[in-house]
Amino acid sequence: MKLTIVGCTGSFPGPGSPASCYLLTAHDGERTWKIVMDLGSGALGAIQRYTDLEDIDAIFLTHLHPDHCMDLCGLHVAVRWKPGGWGRGRIPVWGPAATADRMATAYGLDLDPGMHGEFDFTNWTERKPVTLGPFTVTPFAVNHPVEEAYALRVEATEPDKNGTRTTRVLTYSGDTDSCIGLEEAAKDADLFLCEAAFEEGRDDGIKDVHLTGKRAGEAAAAAGARRLLLTHIPVWTSQTKVMQEARPVFGGDVAVAVAGVHYTI
Repeated sequence: MKLTIVGCTGSFPGPGSPASCYLLTAHDGERTWKIVMDLGSGALGAIQRYTDLEDIDAIFLTHLHPDHCMDLCGLHVAVRWKPGGWGRGRIPVWGPAATADRMATAYGLDLDPGMHGEFDFTNWTERKPVTLGPFTVTPFAVNHPVEEAYALRVEATEPDKNGTRTTRVLTYSGDTDSCIGLEEAAKDADLFLCEAAFEEGRDDGIKDVHLTGKRAGEAAAAAGARRLLLTHIPVWTSQTKVMQEARPVFGGDVAVAVAGVHYTI
């Protein structure tokens, strides 16, 4: 499984990165599949550096804050108005129950038909896995101040050159503060892509919104994750500081996500 960091700046796009967007690719033995986790502000332009839009097999949204979903509006335009027609069917979109109506409202469309002609919307059921090609994606409810917010546990089963199938696990926190759902989503993950928007000592008075580097490291340690990749870091939060917070509490490898970088899992 390959992870491409399309966008990793927290809360709104920064000068060097769009907001949250992550491209995952894996091969099922017959073809390569591509799924997208979140499509936040500014991500639609950047993702075209790494894939044709028509090659996206599905989109999985963690929650409905604009920095995680708003570029779905631009993708709607691409599907609806491409000269000569869109080369594939509707793009499957999994997300919270309000996703279809929220996107239609954001674009000024009537709720019926809204964007249903371009996207095949399916609502998450907490902890119910979704299987698509080599991917199995399971949503875990987490601690963020919206009606529905999820961490995503992604398992990819791929054949090696000898035909032996191996499953790797990536967990993406979405946006959350500390909670048991996050730890369960990340249990034994090969890579834990975890937000760290807050800093210890600066944001201590804000509860149930975001993690600090320390709290991200504690979650990774409790889950037994193998690698920790910190993400969703706003322009006013120090990448160096959140790494320094995470390292004393997590014994594995710690790094900060950088837009445009690829990781093999």
